[in-house]
Amino acid sequence: MTSVNDLLDILILEQRSENHFEGANETVGSPNVFGGQVLAQSINAAYRTITNNRILNSMHAYFLEAGDLKQPIDYKVSAMRDGGSFSVRRVTASQKDKVIFILSASFHKEEKGYEHQIAMNANVPLPENLASWSDILEQYGSMLPTRTKIFLEIPRPVEFKPTEIMNPFEKKDLPPSTNVWFKLKGDSSKLDLPTKQQILTYISDYNILSVALHPHASKAHWGNLQTASLDHSMWYFRDFDLDDWMLFSLESPSTSNARGFARGNIYTRDGKLVASVAQEGLMRPIIK
Repeated sequence: MTSVNDLLDILILEQRSENHFEGANETVGSPNVFGGQVLAQSINAAYRTITNNRILNSMHAYFLEAGDLKQPIDYKVSAMRDGGSFSVRRVTASQKDKVIFILSASFHKEEKGYEHQIAMNANVPLPENLASWSDILEQYGSMLPTRTKIFLEIPRPVEFKPTEIMNPFEKKDLPPSTNVWFKLKGDSSKLDLPTKQQILTYISDYNILSVALHPHASKAHWGNLQTASLDHSMWYFRDFDLDDWMLFSLESPSTSNARGFARGNIYTRDGKLVASVAQEGLMRPIIK
C-alpha cells in the first residue's frame, strides 16, 4: 500500500448479508495481521449498520488470537442498543470459525455542550525538521538491525516522523514518552468523518506499544521480546483534516507482569485534540 486509496481498498469491507462483512489482509511487515487493520475494518463494519447519522465516539476492543494473513476475516455485527442519543454495536471478527477479535463501539448523535481540552506540547519539533521512516531507511539502512530494516522497507500509506530516533546499538534506557508526527499519503480532502475515523483508528496502532519499551531499552528490544496487542481503546472528540501532519503524543505509565501499558493523544498541527488512545500489550522476555 502506498496511498490513501490503497488503504481504503483494505478497510472498506465486502458485504455478505445485512450484518455480515468480509475483509482482506495486507501485511505491514509482521507475520500476523496488523491490529490496526482489524480495528479499522471492525469500525467500518459497525458504521455500515448505523442508519441514523450518528458518529463514532468511542470503541473498546480485545485481540484474542493472532490473525492469519492468508485467510479473509469475517465480521459479524450485533446491534446492542439504539437509544435516544447513543447507538452501540458489537463486532466479532473470525477466521475459519475461530473468533480472533471482539469490539464494542458507541455512536452518538450530534449535540452541543461544554468544550475544553489539554494543550499540545508547544516545544515538539516540527515535522519539516525531522527525518521520516523512509529517510532513516535511506540514510542508515545498511547499519540497521535486519528486523528493523525489513519493517521499514514495507510500502505504507502513511509517513511517520518520530521526534526522537532510538539508536538500537546504544543500549540506553529512555523516558517513557515520545511524539510521532504522521501524514497520510495521497488526497484525503474529500473524505467524510466516518472514513477519517477509520483511517485514524488504523494509524493509532502504530508506534503506541513501543513507548512502553523505552524505559527498558538498555536490555529489551524487539528481537528478545514476544510482543502482541492485548486490547485497544479509543475516544473520538472532534472532526479533523488528514491532509496535513498530525501529532501522536505518547506515554507509558507502567509496565508489569510481562505487560506494557501505553496511552496517547492525537492532535492536528494547530493543536486541536481529536482523539485519545490506550493500549495494553504483551511484553514477554524471551528466555534462551
